[in-house]
Amino acid sequence: MCRLSAITSSEYFSPMENVMALDTMKEGHDGSGLGLTLKDLGGEFEALKGKPIMSGICSHKGLGMLDDFMFAQGFKEIYFWEPEIDPASTAPEFGRREYYFAKVYDYPEAMKGRPQAQKEDLLMNARLKLRAMGEPDESLFVFSFYPDVLTLKEVGDPMELAHFFGLDKDRLKARIIFAQGRQNTNYAIYLYACHPFFIQGYCSMTNGENTAFVPIREFLSSRGFPGYMGYDSDSEVFTHILHYTHRQLGYPLSYYKDVITPLTLQEMAGRKDAEALRLIKQSLRMLCIDGPNCVIGFTPDGTTFMVQDSKKLRPGVVGGVPGKYALMSEECGVDRAVPERDKSQDFSPMKFDMAMVTPGAGELVKWNQLSA
Repeated sequence: MCRLSAITSSEYFSPMENVMALDTMKEGHDGSGLGLTLKDLGGEFEALKGKPIMSGICSHKGLGMLDDFMFAQGFKEIYFWEPEIDPASTAPEFGRREYYFAKVYDYPEAMKGRPQAQKEDLLMNARLKLRAMGEPDESLFVFSFYPDVLTLKEVGDPMELAHFFGLDKDRLKARIIFAQGRQNTNYAIYLYACHPFFIQGYCSMTNGENTAFVPIREFLSSRGFPGYMGYDSDSEVFTHILHYTHRQLGYPLSYYKDVITPLTLQEMAGRKDAEALRLIKQSLRMLCIDGPNCVIGFTPDGTTFMVQDSKKLRPGVVGGVPGKYALMSEECGVDRAVPERDKSQDFSPMKFDMAMVTPGAGELVKWNQLSA
């Protein structure tokens, strides 16, 4: 099993808060990796909102390949960030890489003024091309390329990696931060298999085993969308289902729950949208999950959420106060992140539930599939 640590706040905070929450849940994960995705960045990135940020790892060769490609595509680099590596800290499990980076770019002139969807497709396709260029010799990994989002991933103990990256020095801050405390579960350890996963403003991470992985992967791969690829982890499909249902199909976020854990026809009868649910279940039946899974995600507007599968469930709890909420695998993680909350208001979603925290950590909304 692994452990998940998500915090959403109205104020900027350090990813060390997520890592320390992971550390309180350490008995539940094996300490084999750390994945971090930060959204709505502060600090030195606060003045760069709207500019696409590329996050990754590369060698000297990979860096040259990256720079040549981006120049040829018309992107102009305007800021370069790298973590403040602590030389006295424990190195990652497979040794220190040559470059951990986040590069901020200005769009090519031809894309300025274009619709957001076109810009997002440009960024995604650039990321995919760079991934294909760097994968054969692992000279370049690109985890995300999107405005106001930064991703760090590495193999090793989460707390040791946090000190290695200098996260305790308080340079890096954001209003939404996701952290996961384990490397890949069912396949070989590989950086692209490390949660969280991100695509065009959508992000998710999962604790569990996706036993319906193969049919879901085949359905998504058949959609003709280039971003539905890779699948080095069986959990990456949860991010892509979120993207497909919310962005591509335009469904309300609550329908994500209806797609992955559809109701029976008898259960649907109590919903005003029963006919729509029936058609969704019929046409998207291949996206139904079969856990155990606890999924935590966010959408481009900053809504964060937690859902469970409909049968087996994995631990998950949401708690906090207006202005700061934590979505964690265990209550002790919420205790570490938001100790001042009213614990009686904590919520552990079950088979029909979806917990959603509104943008800016305004409030916790509890939604049930059986609600009319």
